[in-house]
Amino acid sequence: MSLRINIVTSGRFHVLDLARELAAIGHDVRFYSCIARTRAVRFGLPPACHRRSLLWLAPLLAAAANMPAAVRPLVEATFKRLLDRSAAASMEDCDAFIGMSGLCVESAQAARSRGAKVFLERGSRHIESQKDILEAIPGARVPAIPADDVERELAGYEIADAIVVPSRHTEESFVARGTARERLFRNPYGVDLDMFPASASPCNDPPVVIMAGTWSLQKGCDLLWEACRAAGSWRLRHVGAIGDARLPSSPLFEHEEPVPQWELGRELAKADVLALASRQDGFGMVLSQALACGLPVVCTDRTGGEDLREMLDDPEWVSVVPHDDGAALGRAIEQSIARSRVRPAIRSLPGRERLSWTAYGRRYDAELARRCSR
Repeated sequence: MSLRINIVTSGRFHVLDLARELAAIGHDVRFYSCIARTRAVRFGLPPACHRRSLLWLAPLLAAAANMPAAVRPLVEATFKRLLDRSAAASMEDCDAFIGMSGLCVESAQAARSRGAKVFLERGSRHIESQKDILEAIPGARVPAIPADDVERELAGYEIADAIVVPSRHTEESFVARGTARERLFRNPYGVDLDMFPASASPCNDPPVVIMAGTWSLQKGCDLLWEACRAAGSWRLRHVGAIGDARLPSSPLFEHEEPVPQWELGRELAKADVLALASRQDGFGMVLSQALACGLPVVCTDRTGGEDLREMLDDPEWVSVVPHDDGAALGRAIEQSIARSRVRPAIRSLPGRERLSWTAYGRRYDAELARRCSR
């Protein structure tokens, strides 16, 4: 069944990959965003899917990123409302509307009023759960999430026919706050298998554990560094931006500035194990990227690790530990390092095709058919 599908977003996120896959299946996809057509096409979106109507907002989005922290929330809130209103006014009729949570309220309501099924993409836990977790981190800013963002998130939840989440722990955070499980669709994010190919086993002495992403307390960088310091038998390599925590000064630690996504595979290939100690992370796409490269991963129960274990032929490639448990994290890393030492010369994950964006798109296609046929 071919559907007319409108996708509304500010940036690329995972929904550009979704748009590409749904178009490949045969749906009539219209992608509304602030992304220029040339950039969207670079990531595989068919040119005919791209809509220009929201491009005029791109300068405001760029300006917000460079404004003082005190005024940034106001500018970002204005941007969201303008984009949402513009999308509502300009989009074509559709059978299914897919929009980003916190952004799409008026546009989602407009699509629903014209008969479309509304799918709201929420990449993190329920906004109230996320807010509670972030504010519990020592030294956190309160409120951790602006009131306007919370209000828009909650409004979107009410409109949606389906709230799409990437992991079991995000799903359970909605159920705990009264959302009917039938209104939730859990679909773990995919990975570009060509961009993250199987890699050769490195010859690191001592072994190298890599963390990719912002060096921040939210991502548990303090727990990961403490596990490294306590073990003393492996090195920690960080690739990414520096957030709200200081970088360690130690021979056991190495920092690399952020790299483009298409270069991250080479960085992952240099390590023995990937670790993600997040206190709050909707999924952690770097987990599937590392697995695609052949690295075993260690992560907390507030990532998509449990979902990835269910997808693999050999779940031992993924070790999941309780969040905020540094001792358990350290033990799991030591065990994963030991397992990584007995991998073949070329590290190739059995069943890695299940992690692909193609598989992700097929799961989404089946859910669209199920809900839009009602």
